[in-house]
This record gives sequence, structure tokens and C-alpha cells, in this order.
Amino acid sequence: MSLHVLYEQGDFVNTTVLFRWAGVAAMLAGIIFAAIQPFHPLDVLESVTTTRWAIIQSLKVAMCIFGLFGLTGLYARQAHAAGWLGLAGYLLLSLFYMLMLPFVFAEAFLLPLLATQAPTFVEGFLGIFNGRPVQANLGAVPLLYLLAGLAGYLLGGLLFGVATLRAGILPRWGAGLLAFAAVSPMLLSPLLPHPLDRLLALPMGLALVWLGYALWAERRTPDTEFIGVIRSAQFHQGGAE
Repeated sequence: MSLHVLYEQGDFVNTTVLFRWAGVAAMLAGIIFAAIQPFHPLDVLESVTTTRWAIIQSLKVAMCIFGLFGLTGLYARQAHAAGWLGLAGYLLLSLFYMLMLPFVFAEAFLLPLLATQAPTFVEGFLGIFNGRPVQANLGAVPLLYLLAGLAGYLLGGLLFGVATLRAGILPRWGAGLLAFAAVSPMLLSPLLPHPLDRLLALPMGLALVWLGYALWAERRTPDTEFIGVIRSAQFHQGGAE
């Protein structure tokens, strides 16, 4: 039996381009996440109708979209080596971005419209973030926000960081920083009052920029990309003969 290995140069080029764009998306998500923290307005009713609020919340919408795309690229690059731990971390961390997207969309485009007509509802919604008692009946919305933080950001970030560290494909220091950044808010936020606890988001932003840059700057060749496929085909050929 002869060995047949089908390889299309265009497929490799397309994969490389997608990885590079995913790296750019991860960097943008990290840059936005870190850059907005010192300038984030207070989560109070008076802030909702300001220009700064509109800019920051719109950037957060973009951050969630970039984060989903970038995280998918980071996982796809190391999917086999990261194993089930990496898959679990990827799904949970993606859940964080998916759950946060409707929250930040509402903050950017809905709350300013409701600030004068339904101030009690807006203050109740903001209470999810600033820790004040929620007066309005928001149903399961506070629970979804808690799920995004604990299961998505904390557990997902920790698992994905550890899996990336073990895989050894992307920078280990960046992966370790990601794992630390995921758990640091739970450990350190009691020591910092709100809104100073926002500074704990800086390590996560740096970790995403670090890993995203590594994905963007990586130089891969067709030989190294498909060596696993070729070796697998050779192994099966030898077994068949």
C-alpha cells in the first residue's frame, strides 16, 4: 500500500492567517481590558448618561467580541496538547465573554435611554456591579453575572492558564500570568475597595496581550504544521503492510 498525503498550500496559508488574526484579537481584548480600568466611570446613575460611560462601555462590547475570537485561536493552536483541561478552560472562559456581552451591551446602549425614565431599574442594574443592594426585580440576571465571574472568569481562566502552561506551546510565563490573573480578584479584592479593585484586571489584560502576541508572531512552516499528519499516515501504512 502506498502512502498518500494530501496537502494544499492554500489551506496552510489560510490557517496561518486565521491564527495571526486571532492573535491580534486576543491582544486587542487584553489592551482594552487593561486600558479602560483606570478611566472606568463609577457605576452610579449619574455616570450612565456621560460621554465617558458611552465610550468605555462600547469598548467593553468590542472587548468581548475580540476576546471570543482570540480565545478560540489560542485554544485551537494547542487543542491537542491542552487536552480536556484546555477544552474545559476554553469553554468556561468563553462563557465569561458570552455572558458579559449582553451585560455590557445593555450598559452601553440601553441604560442611558432608561436613566431618566426608569432610574430605579437602572440603579438596581448597577447594583450588580457596585455591590449595593439591588432594589429592582431583575430575576436571574444577578445570578448570571455571578456565574460569569466565578465559573467563567475565575475557574475558566485558571483551567485555561494551567492547561496552556502544561501544553508548552505558547509562552509559559504568559500562561502562568493568566492563571494568576483569574484567581487574584477573589484573593485580593477584599483588600481593595471598589473601584480600586478594578486594577486587579490589569494582569489578565497583560496575559492576553502576551499570549496573543505569541500567536501572532509565531512563524510556522508547512513541514512543522503537518508533520503529525505525515507521521500518523506513515505509521498506519507500516501497520497495514
